[in-house]
Order: sequence, then structure tokens, then C-alpha cells
Amino acid sequence: MSTTPTSPAPIHVVGGGLAGSEAAWQIAQAGVPVVLHEMRRDEPASGEATGQTRKVRTDAHQTDGLAEMVCSNSFRSDDWQFNAVGLLHAEMRRCDSIIMSAADQHQVPAGGALAVDRDGFSAEVTRRLEAHPLVTIVREEVAGLPPAEWDSVILATGPLTSPALADAILELGGEGQLSFFDAIAPIIHLDSVNMDVAWRQSRYDKEGPGGDAAAYINCPMNKEQYEAFVDALLEGPKAEFKEWENVPYFDGCLPIEVMAERGRETLRHGPMKPVGLTNPRDPTVKSYAIVQLRQDNALGTLWNMVGFQTKLKHGAQADVFRMIPGLENAQFARLGGLHRNTFINSPKLLDRSLRMKVAPRLRFAGQVTGVEGYVESAAIGLLAGRFAAAERKGAPLEAPPATTALGALVEHITGGHLEGGNFQPMNINYGLLPPLEAPKVDEEGKKIPLKERGRAKKRLMSVRALQDLEAWLGA
Repeated sequence: MSTTPTSPAPIHVVGGGLAGSEAAWQIAQAGVPVVLHEMRRDEPASGEATGQTRKVRTDAHQTDGLAEMVCSNSFRSDDWQFNAVGLLHAEMRRCDSIIMSAADQHQVPAGGALAVDRDGFSAEVTRRLEAHPLVTIVREEVAGLPPAEWDSVILATGPLTSPALADAILELGGEGQLSFFDAIAPIIHLDSVNMDVAWRQSRYDKEGPGGDAAAYINCPMNKEQYEAFVDALLEGPKAEFKEWENVPYFDGCLPIEVMAERGRETLRHGPMKPVGLTNPRDPTVKSYAIVQLRQDNALGTLWNMVGFQTKLKHGAQADVFRMIPGLENAQFARLGGLHRNTFINSPKLLDRSLRMKVAPRLRFAGQVTGVEGYVESAAIGLLAGRFAAAERKGAPLEAPPATTALGALVEHITGGHLEGGNFQPMNINYGLLPPLEAPKVDEEGKKIPLKERGRAKKRLMSVRALQDLEAWLGA
């Protein structure tokens, strides 16, 4: 790292994954020195033998390369017009993302998706950061909170945050626990729910804090439909956990398949209980079971399947859950799952610059903030790096508009989730952006099919996002 007597003090980034690497790049490109700390390394082995090394790795990583992709090699769809993650790709490219640049350079054929040669990709990111005159890479573990003299730090330690650091964050933030296990239910786009079958009603018409007695969407089942649904749950392929994940089951968030295994009536006395609800289309007939959806974001565009955390494989989930009346054509913003994870309660702990409210010298980035996916993690790293560099240069930066994919992610993890709800990680999707209405008729007055209107709506939102991002970058 090259510094001068007049150069600003370095910013420290802890974690050399996709988010940490992106943050370090953004800081250096802004003209601010940065120290990137990564615990994975090769070090001399103990003993008398010479020339031998001991590999220091995590349970998931295989190399000491920066930005190692430990699961899939795909960044998902690259279609910026009609896919939210493709839009995020486009926004990051406009922000000089090292992750997107290296991915483009090392992409492999994958249809409409952006997939990469993971070894070449990691090597490229490592090479560029090692060559940057303002970047210093230190191969060491940061155990516990960073030293007090580090006055600007980005923690990008990912889902495998070390226990010492996790405990320190817990104590500092006053939280009872970090969420070490990510038990998540599917989330559905509201406009794909068949409201000719489903209806709005809270159980016993009870008003919540907002005074809404119709806060839930209810999907009814008769006995035959319920029995078929339980059979599909029990027979569906399940995800298996790696030995090191050591995932326990908690009674408060059991996968629905585990509940079904405990007895065929368990679900209809649990998350699918029909009591206190009346179908307005046939008030005299009592539903045998009811699936409820609960609003999941402040915009009201995304709805969570209540109590439906699941370990069904993703390929089976859509088929099984579309057996539920009212969800025949459901479109999923996120499928369910249960796996080990570490993420903080970002809406409570972080401000809109991703700083910890009780310790503003600490910023968080990547999956630990409550985003899911390679691209989303890198995107939060990109913003954390820009925020930290701007602050170091005395010109604090506002978050991008919520109409952009980048801004929507910040909004989700710092304020878009409903207060009092159970904050859970999320991929980028159009439901996180303020909606736009597409024309319902064409220039000749003919009705535009619903599917075409849906695509037109996505493109309008994408065009708006890129325009608003350009204005933010220019400002």
C-alpha cells in the first residue's frame, strides 16, 4: 500500500470473500488506502521439517484465494430488463464493480445466466487487489472486535463468522443472539395470488397494531386437498445437510415436513389451523385447513407463507406449494430453506450507511447483513466501501434511491422490513422496489395480456432504476 504524509488513514476490511473484496476495491478506487484482512492462508508447519506448510481454511472454503465461490459458480440471470438480479448486475457494472468485471472476464456458457470459471474468477480478483497500490492484504484472523485504533472498519465475515467475533458483536449490540440458523419460509409475489380463491382476514378478525383486521391472506383446503398436500410433503425430495453444518431443529421453527412426520393432523393444528377464519364465498362451510400469507415488506408486494420453513429441495417446492388453492400460479420471490447461517438483526442495529448504531466506526457488509446470494453480498460490499471512503474523505454519501436494486437492498436490511417482524435474509427481487403500473391496453385500445403486462412492468422498473442510479452517481 502506497501512502504519503497527506494521505488519509487506511480503512480496514475484515473478510476477503466477495463482499470484502468488493469493499476493498471500491475504497482503493476512491483514492483511500485500505487494509484487507483474510484469515485463510498457507503458513509454515510446526516442527523441524522445512518447506512444509499448514493450510488455514474454513469448513466451506478450499483455497486461500480472495472472493472464492464456495457453492454454485453462477451469478444467476444476466437479463437487466426482466430479472432483478440481472438489473443488480447492470447497476454494479456502472459502479466499477471488481466482482462483475472479473465475472465478465471469466464467464462460461450458461444460457441467460452469468456463470464463471470459479478458479479463474478468484485468481483475477486476487491479482487485481494484490496489484493495487492502495491495497494491503494481511493474512490473519481478526478475533473479537477490531482494535480501537482502527477508526473505520468494514466487517464482511460472511455466514461463517468466527465465534469470537460473533460473541463480541452480540455483546456490543445488546442482542440476545445472532441467528446462527436460517429457518426461512417461501415468499410470494402478491400479484400472483389468486384472490378469487383466497381472501383477506385476520384470525377472529382481530385488529393488529396497525388497526387492520384483514392483515392475512387465507388459502382454504378441504380434507381431500389437505391429505394430498401432506402426502406430497412427505414424499418430496429433501435437502441434506453437510456434517459440519450440525443443524438442530427448534420447536419454534420446525420444517413443515418434520411436523408432518409427527402426525398427519399436526399441520392443521399448527400453521394450517382453520379456526377463527371464515371464507366469505361460502360462510357455511368450514375449511379443513388454511394456509396463511403475511405481508413481508413495507411496500406490500411480498407475502410470507406463515410457518412454512422447509427443507424441500427447491425444484420440488414450487410444485408442492402450488397445490394450495389460491397459489396455483404462485411466483416465488424466495424459496424456503433451513441451513446454518450467521446474520445480524440489521434493521435494529444498522443505519442507512451500514454503520452499527452503537459503534459507528464499524460497518457491516455481505451476507452477515441479511442478504442472500453472491451478487447481493458483493453489492452490499460495494456500498459499504463507497460509504466508508466518502466518509473518510469528508463527504458522506447517501444511499442510492430505493427505486434502484442497490438502494432496495439497503432499504430491506435497514428499514424495509416490517417492524416487529422476523427479519430474514433475502435475494434481490422486484418486490423490494416500489412498483410501477404497466399500461393495460395498447395504442389501439386492445387489452394487453396479463403476462405481457408483467414483463412490461419489470422493464419499466429496470429502466427507472438505471436512470435513478445514473443521477445518484452523478450527484
